[in-house]
Order: sequence, then structure tokens, then C-alpha cells
Amino acid sequence: MTRIARILLAPYLVFVLLLTWLPAEDAGQVTGIVATVAHLLEPAVPFAVGYPVLEFLANVAMFAPLGVLTALAWPRISAGWIVGAGAILSAVIELVQLAMPTRYSTISDVIANTLGMASGWVLVALWQRRSGARRTVGE
Repeated sequence: MTRIARILLAPYLVFVLLLTWLPAEDAGQVTGIVATVAHLLEPAVPFAVGYPVLEFLANVAMFAPLGVLTALAWPRISAGWIVGAGAILSAVIELVQLAMPTRYSTISDVIANTLGMASGWVLVALWQRRSGARRTVGE
């Protein structure tokens, strides 16, 4: 499982970087689904409320696989290191976006991405506990 996770981690990381560093109009072809779903929720949920919540959740969902893959790829790394790596990666992404005229850098993205990384670690820890696998994540 470790080897597969390490192999999958690189292309998924490239996907995340492309999605976050491509010009907004190009990335919007993928991320536009958030706006579409927010519009579908109207009038029950106003777009001004639904869109930011969905965008936050989409960022959590985007980073969760990174947490899963990192926890599986390096099972002896602690949760703190994995979550810290997610926070640093997210901060780097947002700092680069500051220099991009079509992108918007936000603290909420750093928080959501970090939560996603943590969620991925939690999923692996729960899976290992449930499956009876020898728990090495975070030891």
C-alpha cells in the first residue's frame, strides 16, 4: 500500500497545483461546478451563502486525498507533521496566488486545505483501526 500511495501522491499533487495555479478562467472549467451547485440550491440557500460554504468544503475535499496518500505513503509520520505539511503547502499555494492577477488568495483556503489534510489522516487512522491493520500512522 505504501508504494502505491507514493506513486499516486505525485500526480495528485500536480493536479492540485495545476488547479490552484492555472489562471482562474482555465481552472474554472473544473471548479465551476461549485458555482453551478450553489445556483441549484437557490432560492432555498442564497448564492452569497451557499457558494462560500461549498467552496470551503470543496477545498477540504481537494486536500483530503493528499492527507490519505501522505499517511499511507509514510505511515510512521505523525499526524502533526502531515497536517503541518498541508498547512505549509496551502500557504505556499496562497502566496503564489497573491502574485496572480486572476486568482484570489484567502486565509479560509489555508484553513480548509489544512482541514482536508487532517481529514485524510483521520480517514486512514479510522480505516486501520476498523480493519484491524497494525496501526503505524502517527506512531
